[in-house]
Amino acid sequence: MSQSAIKAPPAQVAGVDRRNSPSAGERTSRLLKQSWRPAALLLACFAAWWVIAAAELVEPYLVPSPGATLDVLTGKADYIWQHTWVTTYETLLGFLIAVVVGVFAAVVMVYSATVEKTLYPILLFAQVVPKIAIAPLFVVWLGFGIAPKILIAVLIAFFPVVISMVTGLKAVDPEMLQLSSTMGASPWQTFAKIRMPASLPHLFSGLKVAVTLAVTGAVVGEFVGANEGLGYVILQANGNLDTPMLFAGLLVMSLIGVVLFVLVEIAEKLLLPWHASRRETGVTTTY
Repeated sequence: MSQSAIKAPPAQVAGVDRRNSPSAGERTSRLLKQSWRPAALLLACFAAWWVIAAAELVEPYLVPSPGATLDVLTGKADYIWQHTWVTTYETLLGFLIAVVVGVFAAVVMVYSATVEKTLYPILLFAQVVPKIAIAPLFVVWLGFGIAPKILIAVLIAFFPVVISMVTGLKAVDPEMLQLSSTMGASPWQTFAKIRMPASLPHLFSGLKVAVTLAVTGAVVGEFVGANEGLGYVILQANGNLDTPMLFAGLLVMSLIGVVLFVLVEIAEKLLLPWHASRRETGVTTTY
């Protein structure tokens, strides 16, 4: 390559275009382009639901109309909100415990081959055991309080956190580790400045999976034994053939998962603006 090509800025190098920072209008346009397809699919699903209910293709006690479900959501908002808060609290607490313990376990496993070879098979065995099958044991051991629900949420959310964190810590460029060692960095400095930042993209991928699974874990625990929470609401509605309430509970439960997923996504965007998947500006090749 010639000396002029080396000194030229990226926009002047042949085959490379530099993208300008997008304006607010361009960001809005991009957001609309990304969101119209899922929005259209949701509208199509609700339209199909409304047509099925309006045409009475299925008995109302099996599939309620959107209007009946909306009436329940508005008419019993206080009741639903009370149980929604319980499930949300269980989910968040279980998720946070899974993150703390999972990250710690992953770090120990990466820095100790003995611990990894000992702990990894146990984690895999614990993951493949159906949580709905062992949930009654937790109720027997811990009672009908909040503890079994949190424990199940932790167990379900724990595995994705550990696996993603281990993968991220091991995916660090070996040359960066050699450089830090050559520069005299301590193990803690290497971890804090190189390993941990490099592992965050992988960790957030696992967190987005884990936070949705934590909702499932909390509700599964409420199915087995509880007197509050959305799992309790859904179970009671199912027993009473109150399908509008059942559908309302399912919608709210799904909304919790979506909101928590979006919050993790926002946290990722704020904490990892430097990652390639988050860049809105950069250099692209035109070869």
